[in-house]
Amino acid sequence: MLNILSNVSQTAAGRDWYEALVSINPGTIVFTLINTFIIFLIFRFFLYKPVCKILDKRKEMAAAEISEAQQAKEAAQKAEEEYIQRLADAKNEAAEIVKQATLRAQKREEEIVNEANRKAADIRTKAEENIERDKQRALNEVKDEISELVVMAAGKVVEKEISAKDNEELITRFLNEVNDKDKD
Repeated sequence: MLNILSNVSQTAAGRDWYEALVSINPGTIVFTLINTFIIFLIFRFFLYKPVCKILDKRKEMAAAEISEAQQAKEAAQKAEEEYIQRLADAKNEAAEIVKQATLRAQKREEEIVNEANRKAADIRTKAEENIERDKQRALNEVKDEISELVVMAAGKVVEKEISAKDNEELITRFLNEVNDKDKD
């Protein structure tokens, strides 16, 4: 390439061209600036503004999505808090139900125990009454037997003469037998 430039520079016509290539021309500078400004305006109106609009829309969409995500997060957090509160309320309610059931069961247990104690006392009272009746009947039977024995003994005494000592001995023995039967 240098060869071409050196060949062109040796010729007179080539020198003008070379000088035109290297020299500063104010008209060319103004033309280049105007072209650059026009290109800038074209880019500004046809490229920069639409791209900025697209980017702004994208920013708005991203902000909206972030806002929606934040709202969803807050709603989820609120739902979680509500769920935790409901769960705590349910646990408290369940504990209260268990407590009430326990109290009712204890009350029922006390009623059953009291009823059983009352029935046992009634049974004991009836048994004591039966025992007292049976004891009284047995005493009456013993008295009847003693009366019969006394009558029989009196009959034998009448048949036989008894000395005072025999009579006293007979009475003592009779009283001892009566006392022994009363103790049973």
